[in-house]
Amino acid sequence: MNKVLIVDDHESMCDSLSHALKSTGDFDIIGTLKSAVHAELYCMKLKPDLVLMDVCTEGGASGLEATKALREKFPDIRIIVMSGFDEVTYAPRAKEAGAHAFVFKSKSLDYFVQVAERVMEGESIFPEPKTIPTAMGEAPLTEREMEVLRLVCKHMTNKEIAEELFITENTVKYHKSNMLAKTGFKKAVDLAFYMISNGLINPLY
Repeated sequence: MNKVLIVDDHESMCDSLSHALKSTGDFDIIGTLKSAVHAELYCMKLKPDLVLMDVCTEGGASGLEATKALREKFPDIRIIVMSGFDEVTYAPRAKEAGAHAFVFKSKSLDYFVQVAERVMEGESIFPEPKTIPTAMGEAPLTEREMEVLRLVCKHMTNKEIAEELFITENTVKYHKSNMLAKTGFKKAVDLAFYMISNGLINPLY
């Protein structure tokens, strides 16, 4: 029996996942919590085999940051990151944080169960990368350009972005120029507004 901890501030989601996983007979839900802040303490006490971690949790706590911390402290615990936002950076960032899988909440409960079973068998499961629409013939945004764009969406200055990514301000400007050329926007602020308003980037997480 695999012991499962669910970290999600939506009670209905917790209930649905709990019921679906328990009904297989292979999973035992040993705890649920609303904020990723307490995930480390719960893992220390309850010793789960699997954690289902929402990206956006109560109080603004990031499930991605919690995932990274848990993987460093509890390397044997398997983690599935999930999100209700159709955000383009969450899946690759979850993978980078050490998660074993990423699932959009729009997927069926049966799919969640399948992913949980496969992850416990040692598989890693991530969706096909989502891409930003670019002009005809232009290449998709690179990983570094996406990092810069995410920080632009946080309203960070070139200097702040340079310090965050350990690059020069000129390099930041170069990446911005490339992004604008590829997407057809004239200003970085317009591109950022498009990304945020269309739910492609969530600047809060």
